[in-house]
Amino acid sequence: MMLAKIFPAVLALGLVSATPANADFEHLGRQKLGPRDGWAAATTGTTGGSAATRDQVYTVDTRSELVAALRVAGPKIIQVRGTIEGNADDADRPMTCEQYADPGYSLAAYLTQYDPATWGKVRPSGPIEEARARSQANQAGRVFVDVGPDTTIVGLGDDATFRGLTLRAAGVDNVIIRNLRFEDAYDCFPQWDPTDGPTGNWNSEYDNLVLSGATHVWVDRCEFSDGGNTSRAVHFGRPYEVHDGLLDVVRGSDMVTLSYNNFHDHDKSLLIGNTDRPDADAGKLRVTLHHNLFENLGSRAPRVRFGQVHVYNNLYAVPKAAAFEYSWGIGFESKLYAENNFFATGRDVGPSTFAKWWKGTALHATGTLANGRPVDVVAAHNAAFDPDLGTDVGWTPTLVPRLDATVKVPREVLAKAGVGRNGSA
Repeated sequence: MMLAKIFPAVLALGLVSATPANADFEHLGRQKLGPRDGWAAATTGTTGGSAATRDQVYTVDTRSELVAALRVAGPKIIQVRGTIEGNADDADRPMTCEQYADPGYSLAAYLTQYDPATWGKVRPSGPIEEARARSQANQAGRVFVDVGPDTTIVGLGDDATFRGLTLRAAGVDNVIIRNLRFEDAYDCFPQWDPTDGPTGNWNSEYDNLVLSGATHVWVDRCEFSDGGNTSRAVHFGRPYEVHDGLLDVVRGSDMVTLSYNNFHDHDKSLLIGNTDRPDADAGKLRVTLHHNLFENLGSRAPRVRFGQVHVYNNLYAVPKAAAFEYSWGIGFESKLYAENNFFATGRDVGPSTFAKWWKGTALHATGTLANGRPVDVVAAHNAAFDPDLGTDVGWTPTLVPRLDATVKVPREVLAKAGVGRNGSA
């Protein structure tokens, strides 16, 4: 987090990254979400595995130990030590893309078969595409690790890391995830889609963390990134993208609080709602994001469909326009309520790009500062783009323990967001 070196306006305000405070990690594992701390505090609240007895506390440092602990019934606290690799076999030996590959698949054969010059603008089909899908399924069987209800997962120290792993909370209630670094959930077998956009795109699977039909989830003081895996091959004139998102809240997930996390160095980062169909999502996807650091992201911080989403006291670091599309995606029937957020931007980044229309109709955005100066995000968007956004999203947040003045946000976020930070908000 080097904002003071990147943005002179931030330096002038005296905002610098803080050294992580000593955290009481045992306390982090036992702590419950506060009674007014965002949507995850609604109804029954979020307690995770705080009721676990001493023999229901597990310390893990391998994939096999993590999976075994997660399969134990009842409330539990899982303490993660060091780095756990998702791409590993049951004996915790590393697995490579070659080991996942179906005998009928190779990238060279795939590129030859589906070259747009000969295949055309039609989605891949046939034996090689089927072999790619089988290869991807082989990897998925290792990468996905599922979380049960009444569970707290907490990292020990400042280096607890899930690498190449997708932690998934699917259809469960009451989960807390804290002080963990999530990085490089990569797909060995991206799919070419010539119908995606005017020139086609490579699409991949696997997010670092997926909440799918999950309720009462608190994600706090975590870090999400590509973990330095920035290699970008180009095939068919498009980047061969091996990463999907950082965190998805989808398929009817509800009552979620994301606080003091650091999302950085990624393109499409945080998705709330993944379809315009109301089947599972209407009336759900209620999410609070506060005191998070969104740093050097291309888009989706967050992109929202349907949900009543409260975004307040977050710090957005946007160094240059070339790598940035938008932060707030105003999707179908979204109801995003943004308060007192601070944007630290490069000189070529204007407030008209802070929000983007994705079939939504309204955005409430007040108290926004850009490099210390007040901006009206909705007015800036409407002056530059059509259609216009309204400002009435039809609800007002009430689950707010405190609302900081925007000018104080950078110091608060830089001091406490991410792994290894003090556990007191």
